[in-house]
Amino acid sequence: MKNIAIFASGSGTNAENIIRYFTHSETIRVVVVLSNNQKAGVHERVNKLDVPSFVFSRDEFAEASRILDKLAEYKVEFIVLAGFMNKISGSLLQAFPNKIINIHPALLPKYGGKGMYGMHVHEAVVVAGEKESGITIHYINEYYDEGEIIFQAVCPLLATDTPEEVAIKIHTLEHRYYPRVIEEVLSSPELT
Repeated sequence: MKNIAIFASGSGTNAENIIRYFTHSETIRVVVVLSNNQKAGVHERVNKLDVPSFVFSRDEFAEASRILDKLAEYKVEFIVLAGFMNKISGSLLQAFPNKIINIHPALLPKYGGKGMYGMHVHEAVVVAGEKESGITIHYINEYYDEGEIIFQAVCPLLATDTPEEVAIKIHTLEHRYYPRVIEEVLSSPELT
């Protein structure tokens, strides 16, 4: 059994979707959720699914020793970012080399980097008049949105789409593909 942790900062729909996807898996399970936001909706969602969640301050995330202790306590082997808004520290990257992945709401390398998340991305896509957008699932490295790309999915955009309509299309892709890609990555020979 591979134990994964989810890091989340927001409402938690992706975290909930991932947990539900692996509920009956015999090889993968979500054992803990970590967040930098006490008020995030993710806590209520995952606690209803009997997955514990914990909050850490920005300083604790940067320093990382308490997080590493919590991950060790739950025997975590892999980390999934699902709407997590803090940069991952070097200590975590060293402890989990090529074992932290993220989902970005655009087709990287476009619309990535510091400050490009959520509606900021969708607004930029609409302003640029893009005819398509999508999701990128990638490994985390020391730079925002520059880790090796694992998977991308594309959706067409209409000239009349608002940022909110783009967000709905992207969210649909996230829910459809993120758990499947996590499963594929964790089933790869390098991680067994």
